[in-house]
Amino acid sequence: MLELAIGIILGGCALGAGCAMIAGIGPGIGEGNAVAKACEAIGRQPESQGAVTTTMLMGCAIAETTGLYALVIAILLIFLAPGRFVNILLRSI
Repeated sequence: MLELAIGIILGGCALGAGCAMIAGIGPGIGEGNAVAKACEAIGRQPESQGAVTTTMLMGCAIAETTGLYALVIAILLIFLAPGRFVNILLRSI
C-alpha cells in the first residue's frame, strides 16, 4: 500500500511538471509574433528602428518571465516536491 502511495506521489509530481512546461509554449509564440510585427514596423518606417527594437526587447523580456516561472515550478516538482511529500506520508504512518 505504501508503494502505491509513493508511486502516486511521484506520478503526480511528474504530471504537474509536464503541465508546467506546457506554459513554455506561450512565451515562444508571443515572442515570435512580437519579433515579426517589429520587423514589419521597421520595414515600413526604417527611421523608427531604435524605438521599435527597444520596445520589442522589453516586451520579449517580460514575456519570457512566464516561461522561466514555469521552468522553476517544473524543477521544484521534479527534484524537491517528491521527497517532501514522501516524508509527509511516512510521518503520517
